[in-house]
Amino acid sequence: MNTIHVDVVSAEESIFSGEARFVALPGESGELGIFPRHTPLITRIKPGSVRIEMADGREEFVFVAGGILEVQPNCVTVLSDTAIRGKDLDDEKANAAKASAEEALKNAKSEIDLAKAQSELAVMAAQIAALRKFRQKK
Repeated sequence: MNTIHVDVVSAEESIFSGEARFVALPGESGELGIFPRHTPLITRIKPGSVRIEMADGREEFVFVAGGILEVQPNCVTVLSDTAIRGKDLDDEKANAAKASAEEALKNAKSEIDLAKAQSELAVMAAQIAALRKFRQKK
């Protein structure tokens, strides 16, 4: 079977490493789909979920809070400060963090505070969307 090696790495640890038939993830200008022997590419990715279709047909989901994607013909590497396995996403924590980001947005005193709060809110909204998508697949 035709596969491509996939590594998803956060600042803390390797989140996923294995062979896949297909990878889908949120590129900066839209959804990207990567098959084996893809043209080399380096691009930013937005917060959202990385869907990895493994060689045996199972799917793995990883939430990333943005980052960098590098594609080589036989290898895909996703680098993100924060990456969480779909099965490890937590409803309560995500909703609490989103509420906290919304509160920070309301109380922003400067452009920098506002930009930081907007960024955190976007990441948490993407994490909650990824969580819903992961729950639907089960």
